[in-house]
Amino acid sequence: MATYLDFEEPLRVLQEEIEKVKEVSGNTEVDMSDKVEELEKKLADKTKELFSSLTPWQRVQLSRHPERPYTLAYINAITEGTFQEYHGDRNVRDDKAMVGGFGMLDGQTVMFIGQQKGMNTKMRQYRNFGMANPEGYRKALRLMKLAEKFNKPIVTFIDTPGAFPGLEAEERGQGEAIARNIYEMMKLKVPVICVIIGEGASGGALGIGVGDRVLMLENSWYSVISPENCSTILWRSWDYKEKAADALKLTSSDMKKLGLVDDVIKEPLGGAHRHQEEMFEIVRKELKKQVKALAKIDTDKLIEERIEKFCKMGVVNEK
Repeated sequence: MATYLDFEEPLRVLQEEIEKVKEVSGNTEVDMSDKVEELEKKLADKTKELFSSLTPWQRVQLSRHPERPYTLAYINAITEGTFQEYHGDRNVRDDKAMVGGFGMLDGQTVMFIGQQKGMNTKMRQYRNFGMANPEGYRKALRLMKLAEKFNKPIVTFIDTPGAFPGLEAEERGQGEAIARNIYEMMKLKVPVICVIIGEGASGGALGIGVGDRVLMLENSWYSVISPENCSTILWRSWDYKEKAADALKLTSSDMKKLGLVDDVIKEPLGGAHRHQEEMFEIVRKELKKQVKALAKIDTDKLIEERIEKFCKMGVVNEK
């Protein structure tokens, strides 16, 4: 059974009505297609109404929807079964929150890297809720360098509530690992495309978020801190998370307006969690287009433009 968020409750009610009418029609062999069509139109209209006026907090909720596709779902759909995952950072261990490997995209080999969450409680614990340790970021950098060695483009999928904040992660150099990735990604000699597919929080996102093109799905968010933690710091309570979400300007439209991402990828009406296959195809086409465009740019110019783009962020010119 589909999961509905609080603000999606009217959609759940209409969907249940449609299912009941179909069930009655099937049991009684009475033609009720007109009634079904009427309800489906109401559902479509209500969906359009709800999703045309989402608040920042509602978009945060959508980014965390349990049925929203995660990194491996995108990779497996886009590469059509050609994905070869690699493991380990050659130092500590294999971080299950960070996945990566080569796959084919439209006949071309691409290095795919991203944070992976779990679909159920057991898998969420196995994947550490998508929060990578230092070895996860070092694994990601190892794979980026491998892609650079063989002159293959890199695609990263960002979906994390942040890097793992545990004591052991700090002892193994969490801050250094993320900083090293940011530094090294600036200088990579191959095209890098970053796609925020869900949550893009703090340094956990930046550790694989430096690219020639940074894209966001419509119902994803990108910020230095989550609304809940922001609320806790400012108001000593999670109760103001909606107010914090408004103030943080974390939505895809805000990020595009501020020049912090290059483009927004529109989601099917109802969100990526309701139309996964359609979402996969939209992302595949966008990646294919971006890889083709970036391949035409000279390596030195590619690096120069990448560095310049990130150096301009946050700069204010006072007259």
